[in-house]
Formats: sequence, structure tokens, C-alpha cells
Amino acid sequence: MIENKFEKGLWSTRFIVLISVILSIVSSIVLFLLAGWDIIQAIIYYNPIFNENIISNNDLLFKIISSIDLFLIGIVLLIFGFGVYELFISEIDFAKNKFADSTLKINNLDQLKNKILKVIIIVLIVKFFEKVLKLSHNFTTPKDLIFFSLSILSICIGYYLINRK
Repeated sequence: MIENKFEKGLWSTRFIVLISVILSIVSSIVLFLLAGWDIIQAIIYYNPIFNENIISNNDLLFKIISSIDLFLIGIVLLIFGFGVYELFISEIDFAKNKFADSTLKINNLDQLKNKILKVIIIVLIVKFFEKVLKLSHNFTTPKDLIFFSLSILSICIGYYLINRK
């Protein structure tokens, strides 16, 4: 009888993960809203149509790409929140029939880790593109362009290797 109560209490401690689920979903929503707000501000401030002091679209592009980073990190948090909930608490019944092959459907910890890893790699690729865009005005020699091309090639090869089954 004591063992049964202890095991029931021990099993109930899994609900502590609800803290991480709720906070990851809230953080994801906040990041989506911030990214959306950043894009709206960029369109208004960095767009030559609305601001005649802007000569190039590079600033607009840079700001939008920075916002994409926030969206992607929000997606990581969303996947994490749904995955932890399904792994430790319960399968989401509402999504069972409608979204059987959804990205948010997690069956085990390795699957959660792999999905998060893929999105993080995309975040790093976008971050790399953001840095290259910021430095693109410094590309003046053929050597710079070769290094840029090789870096893009290595990212593509790495992404291919990770997605290979």
C-alpha cells in the first residue's frame, strides 16, 4: 500500500514539466509578436517608399532576416512545448486525427531532439546569411567571393547530410 502511494506520487511529479510547456508556448507567442512588430517597423522605416532618405533595400532585407530568426526560435519553442507535453503528460487528442503527420507530433525524445536540431540549424543558416548580408559591402576581391561561395557550399552540404535518412 505504501509502495502504491509512493509510485502514484512519483508518477504525478511528471506534471512539473507543465511549467516548461506553458512558458515555452508563451515565449513562442511573444517571439512571434516581436518578429511581426519588427517586420512592420522595418517596412515602414527602411522602405524607400515611406522614407525618402533610404537609398538601398539592404537595411530592409537585413531587418526582415533578423525577424525571421525570431520566428524560427519561436518555432523551436513551440515544437519543444508540444513535444514535452506529448511525451510526459498526454497525447493531444484534438490533433490526433487532424494532424497525424504534423511537425508538432512527437513520439519519443530522439524525435523531439531531431526536430529541434533541424530548426536550430536553419536558424544558424539564417544567422549566417544575416552576417554575410551585413558584410556584403566589404566583398571586393575575387578571393572574398570564392570564400563566400565555399561557405554557402559547405552549409548546403552540411544541411544535406543532416536531412539524409
